[in-house]
Amino acid sequence: MSKVIAITGASAGIGRATALALAQRGSSLALCARRGDVLDAVGEEVRRLGGQVLVVAADVSHEADMDRFVARTVEHFGRLDVMICNAGFGIYGTIDQIAAADMRRLIDVNYMGTYHAARAALPVFRRQAAGHVVIISSIVGKRGVPYVGAYAATKFAQVGLAECLRAELVGTDIHVTVVYPISTETEFFQVMTRESGHATRAAGPRQSAERVADAIARAIERPTPEVYPYRLAKWLAIVNAVAPGLSDRLVKRWGRKPM
Repeated sequence: MSKVIAITGASAGIGRATALALAQRGSSLALCARRGDVLDAVGEEVRRLGGQVLVVAADVSHEADMDRFVARTVEHFGRLDVMICNAGFGIYGTIDQIAAADMRRLIDVNYMGTYHAARAALPVFRRQAAGHVVIISSIVGKRGVPYVGAYAATKFAQVGLAECLRAELVGTDIHVTVVYPISTETEFFQVMTRESGHATRAAGPRQSAERVADAIARAIERPTPEVYPYRLAKWLAIVNAVAPGLSDRLVKRWGRKPM
């Protein structure tokens, strides 16, 4: 897979795992995140695997940062084939517990960050007449679960953006893929607990970041509109579409609960 691939939120979790998986497959990588020192360490891991890498400290919530990230990628590698919109975080709480300021922060990073990254990449893809936008959403972008309503809202927004963009690009060689991980074993939940001031627990299944990364890599090799790294998760979306009341009871039982 000799592609030039940009990844936002690449310093940890799914972003880091995806960078390493793609490096092993021969991709050239442009990585961005806010934590420059941690990102540099990921860049070194990529180099040890024999990969070519460009590291750019940037904040996805800033339009200018994403424009700069894409411009530096094209300047360094000569092109951009894939933009993986991965950066994001979450906050626990019922809808009436989430402060408006926290909701705005979630929107700025999770939704606007996706929008800024995709928007910066699209002119390059249009010039090349080829490209691929990969958006890392969540299964809660298909079916909301208790205590993550604010986070789920931003994931639903990502999906709406992706579906419209995919329809706009029908008939071109520019692809759009949405990835729907379930709970993933990363530092995401430590960050979520810190941001929320309390923890939650869930009884449902979990998956590794490496499993998600492998699913992303396969979707880049053979573009597809939707990817469910944990395949059974797709049934939650189907049940929600045909029997939303039943789905309410299922997620009430198996969804997140305060500790």
